[in-house]
Amino acid sequence: MKAIILCGGYAKRLWPLTKYTPKPLLDINGKPILDHIVNKLEKIEDVDEILVSTNEKFAAPFMEWTDIHNKTRNTKLKLIIEPTKEEAGKFGTVEGIRYLIEKENITDDCLIIAGDNLFDFELPDFISFFRNKKSPVIAVYDVKDKNKAMIYGIVGIDEKNRIIDFVEKPESPPSTLAATCCYLLPKGALPLFETYIKEGNRKDSPGFFIDWLSKQQPVHVFSFDGHWFDIGDFESLEKAREFMKKSLSQ
Repeated sequence: MKAIILCGGYAKRLWPLTKYTPKPLLDINGKPILDHIVNKLEKIEDVDEILVSTNEKFAAPFMEWTDIHNKTRNTKLKLIIEPTKEEAGKFGTVEGIRYLIEKENITDDCLIIAGDNLFDFELPDFISFFRNKKSPVIAVYDVKDKNKAMIYGIVGIDEKNRIIDFVEKPESPPSTLAATCCYLLPKGALPLFETYIKEGNRKDSPGFFIDWLSKQQPVHVFSFDGHWFDIGDFESLEKAREFMKKSLSQ
């Protein structure tokens, strides 16, 4: 199994913090957001390679971070650099995934995680659920508030935990189950990124791909409790920092 961490965005909403420092390398309690994710991945025996995807603008800080990690840790990271340097020319998340899959010739199951997500569910449980379902799986978190649900990709599910509806930032959310950018995809689903893009579908938010995929084959959801931070602005960044500070002091 390959793990892919998505770090290709430009994070304009967090300027000036992210003008020269990529969002996944912002500090959360003494270490980058990315370290919190990698720490979880390093404990997973199924994962035999961790691929970090970024862009040319932020290549230097990621190369420095990767070099430090690879010199001090057992798990080796590989950096994949998209040939884009600014917001206007960015690939978009879906195209970035397709580019990485093609460039690295990936033919394994893939665990895909956004580089700005912090969560406390156990990845072995997620993988076990995936193995049992034998289908694409996404992790979802109940925000328990219809107003909050309006800012996320929201899923509707059936009695077998399969996606039957997926709406990005809905005005009338079908549920309060928010899709996190944490996916497990079987190797057989990887060529569908190429199909999706050739059909002229949107390349930005991966939620659009998941919505499309759920119409091609069953896509299951893995629900988790605890905490989840989708760090997209100053408010969510500070909440994540405060939460992690309290957690470590307990």
